[in-house]
Amino acid sequence: MPALLPRSGPPRLLAVATVVTMTGYGVYLTAGVLYFTRAVHLPAGQVGAGLTIAGAVSLAAGIPFGHLADRHGARTVYALTLVLGAISMTGLCLARDFWSFVAFASLGAAAQTAGPAARSPLVQEYGGDRPAEFRGYLRSVTNLGIALGALLAGWGVAADTRNAYLLLIGGSAVSYAASTAIVLFLPTVPPRPAGAGPRWIALRDRPYLVLTLLDGVLAIQYRVLTAAVPLWLVARTTAPNWTISGVMVVNTVIVVFFQVRASRRIDTTRAGAVAFRRAGFAFFAACVGIAAMAGAPTWLALVLLLAAVIVHTIGELWQAAGGFELSFTLAPPHAVGQYQGLFGMGLGLGVTLGPAVLIALCITWGTPGWFVIGGVFAATGLAVPAVVRWAERDRSRPGAVEPQVA
Repeated sequence: MPALLPRSGPPRLLAVATVVTMTGYGVYLTAGVLYFTRAVHLPAGQVGAGLTIAGAVSLAAGIPFGHLADRHGARTVYALTLVLGAISMTGLCLARDFWSFVAFASLGAAAQTAGPAARSPLVQEYGGDRPAEFRGYLRSVTNLGIALGALLAGWGVAADTRNAYLLLIGGSAVSYAASTAIVLFLPTVPPRPAGAGPRWIALRDRPYLVLTLLDGVLAIQYRVLTAAVPLWLVARTTAPNWTISGVMVVNTVIVVFFQVRASRRIDTTRAGAVAFRRAGFAFFAACVGIAAMAGAPTWLALVLLLAAVIVHTIGELWQAAGGFELSFTLAPPHAVGQYQGLFGMGLGLGVTLGPAVLIALCITWGTPGWFVIGGVFAATGLAVPAVVRWAERDRSRPGAVEPQVA
């Protein structure tokens, strides 16, 4: 698979649908909070509470939608999640009070969580022998789409009028609708027979559950650059405020250009486990570098920041690539969507809890907190290889998680 463009046909269509969807999502991420506070005129506290409720609701969406994709065809179910996304953005354009905001924001968050789970059987089918590598490519175009959306949203934020914000959120709805149309051009992928046995097998797979939890702990790192670092830069360093944007630019560029390469090299469960271990140490090193910025001269703070962001992003590449490999390889072929839905819950939980954990440790406590959270990342990464070996032993038992055809 080429590094910059997947082969023609279904893989390319799925990639196009992804970048279109994520461009709209990037618009919403960038302008959504300002729309709710400045156009809908909700208090900031209510917006924060509503988005927290939406995030909590979305955690439960992945497994059932993934199961539906396994049993009834991934193309249709994935298209349904995009339709729900379009409905949520349209509804937010009409929201006038707190509860209508919460309802449509929750629908949008659930659709965003359910989408990757429902898409997973398509990734497995179109990824050939290396679905994890194809998933890595889709992560690159996801970041590219979000970046494009953020750039487009810059116009509306600069205009700062109700009509401008409505145009942005309405445009996000259009992007979801356009992605739905693109997905419906994909060929149907027939579901694999489930056979006899329990329906919710992912929830009975203890090694996979533990791996999901460990990935969720490491997923807190996704909030380091977006929540903890901006607050740290403003409160504890002499670095200029423009470096906050620079952090995200460096992170996004590295992910877009190097995620596929990182995923290509991680092609076994052992390599995936080692990638998690390396990621844990990379996050620890980045946390140490960020902590060292406090009280440093401006030039040194900037050098430490750049180094920390690069090291942290390399760890992010390793974690994502390792997660792609392990989450696909350790899932039975007939239940990929369900397993991916479960694995996504760990990511969602880490991202949801991340800001509160990082602010309490790193901002409120200060420098020692960076060492604590870095140590947690390193210890979590070290634990993954043992859990992967447990999972492989568990799967070596006859009929452990394989479909039992009646």
